[in-house]
Amino acid sequence: MIPADQFLKQETSSAVKCPKKDAKKEGMRFRSIWISDLHLGTTGCQAKRLLEFLKATESETLYLVGDIIDGWQLKRRWYWDQTHNNIVQIVLKKAKKGTNVIFVPGNHDEAARQFIALDFGGIQVRDELIHTTADGKRMLVLHGDRFDGVIACAKWIAHLGDSMYTMILKLNQIFNHWRARAGLPYWSLSQYLKLKVKNAVSYITKFEDALADEARQRGLDGVICGHIHKPEIRNIGGILYCNDGDWVESLSALVEETDGELRLITWHDVVPQGRTQSLLATTMTA
Repeated sequence: MIPADQFLKQETSSAVKCPKKDAKKEGMRFRSIWISDLHLGTTGCQAKRLLEFLKATESETLYLVGDIIDGWQLKRRWYWDQTHNNIVQIVLKKAKKGTNVIFVPGNHDEAARQFIALDFGGIQVRDELIHTTADGKRMLVLHGDRFDGVIACAKWIAHLGDSMYTMILKLNQIFNHWRARAGLPYWSLSQYLKLKVKNAVSYITKFEDALADEARQRGLDGVICGHIHKPEIRNIGGILYCNDGDWVESLSALVEETDGELRLITWHDVVPQGRTQSLLATTMTA
């Protein structure tokens, strides 16, 4: 199925560069920003950091690439604090002030898929679409869950895995609370397990390859997705694969500069100096 949405004008294509830059020095306005896997409605959502990020950045287009609100967890246990409200309000405010806000539902907020092709409060709901960068690259934008074999073939296993992941996050919060008090940086247990467990590494590789192959079959230059909570920009057989990460652990976003350059930035790139340690110290209660 070819995406029906083509929001941005196509121009001349050139290689996408991904050098490291100091976002604080270069300003916080971008042509496009992609964020996903916020998991609002869970205690694992790093809502305070996300709110800071949204306040510190501006863009012509803001993509919400799925799992924005965690319907799975909300069905099990209701959790919604004022910071989560503030995040919704700031996104609506951006849309009202002219930011092109596009919401691509994921598996955790799949209930929103019944509203695909509709607009609410200035927010466009789309299943997938093609984004054309300023330098002409045509990028498929989608959450990515339908390329996850577990989601597609055994959803009950995905729900079980989600419960285990939630338990790991709770342990991680307690662990990092004590690390912060000791002056040590944040450390992710789940990311460590993903990198060390052979099956997890194989799962991630297959997912990335499947997304790149889909873009290749459609004659596109690349793909932008979320879902697996692993921020990444890399070339897979001539296809640019980009994953914007998550706001549970990675605290990352994919951004497009005015010249079409795509790169990953994190909350650490925009938070004022001196605030990082004090905010990390609140991890257990966030």
